[in-house]
Amino acid sequence: MNPAPPRVRSLLGINLHHDAGLVAIMRDDGQMRAHCGAEPAQSSADTDPPTAAEQVFSRRITSFRSRRSTLSDAQQRTWERLWPRLGTEARSGDSPAPPLDAAAWFGRTAPLVLEIGSGTGTSTLAMAQVEPDVDVVAVEVYRRGLAQLLSAIDRAGVTNIRMIRGDGLDVLEDMVGPDSLTGVRVFFPDPWPKSRHHKRRLLQPETVALIADRLRPGGILHAATDHANYAEQIAQVGDAEPRLRRVTGSPELPISVQRPATKYEGKAHTAGSAIAELVWERR
Repeated sequence: MNPAPPRVRSLLGINLHHDAGLVAIMRDDGQMRAHCGAEPAQSSADTDPPTAAEQVFSRRITSFRSRRSTLSDAQQRTWERLWPRLGTEARSGDSPAPPLDAAAWFGRTAPLVLEIGSGTGTSTLAMAQVEPDVDVVAVEVYRRGLAQLLSAIDRAGVTNIRMIRGDGLDVLEDMVGPDSLTGVRVFFPDPWPKSRHHKRRLLQPETVALIADRLRPGGILHAATDHANYAEQIAQVGDAEPRLRRVTGSPELPISVQRPATKYEGKAHTAGSAIAELVWERR
C-alpha cells in the first residue's frame, strides 16, 4: 500500500505539512473537546476525587466541563508511583498553588512550554520526544487523561514532561510569572458552540493578554481548533493583542509548531471539518 500524502493543515493563511516522523502515540479521546456526553453512573468508590478546580466550578465561569473518570488498576499503580514526582495540583482547596520552580522540578534550566488542555497527551508526548531540550508542563483537569499520559511517559522513558491537574487559568495566574514561558499551546479547546456559552471559551481577550504577559519576548502562542466560528474568534482576539504578531511556521521559531495528528483530529477530518492553526510570536 502506498503511503498517504502529507496532510496539509490550514492556518488561516499558514500551511503546515504533517511531519511523518511524528506519530500518534496514544488514543486521544480524552481531549476536553470530546467530553460532551453523559457517562454511566458510577459508585463513589470507582471515581477519582474532584480537583479543587472542579470544586469551584459553580463559583466561577470555567472553560471545561465537570465530569468524573476512572483509572484502571495499572494506571492507578503508575499514578501512585510517579505522580508525586511528575505531577502537582493547580490549587489546594481555595488556595492557589505556589509559583512554579521549573528549574528545580525538571532538574535543569531549559525553555519552558505550557500546554493547556493536554487531554490524553498524544501531542504532548510526541512533541516532547522531538524536542528533548524543551521542558513541557501539561495542564489537564481530568485525571484519566493525565494517567494515560503518565503511563506513556513511563513506557517511553521521556524525562522532559511534568503535569498539573487543574484549571489552566489558575496556572497562568498563580504558577508562572511574566516573561517566563517560551511557548503556550492550546490544542482543540472546547468550542462551546452555543452563543450563550461563548463566555466559557478559554481564549478570550483577557486570557490571551495574560498569555502574552507570561510569554518571554520571542515566545510562541500556538492554538488549533476544528470549529470555524471559534477559529475566527481566536484569530480576532490574537491579532488584537498588541504584544503578539502573527507568524508562519519556520525553523527560526524557538519551539516546533509541527503537531502530530490525533485520533480526535482524524474524526474531524472525516466529518469534513477543517483544522485551523494559529501561531503568534510575542513582540
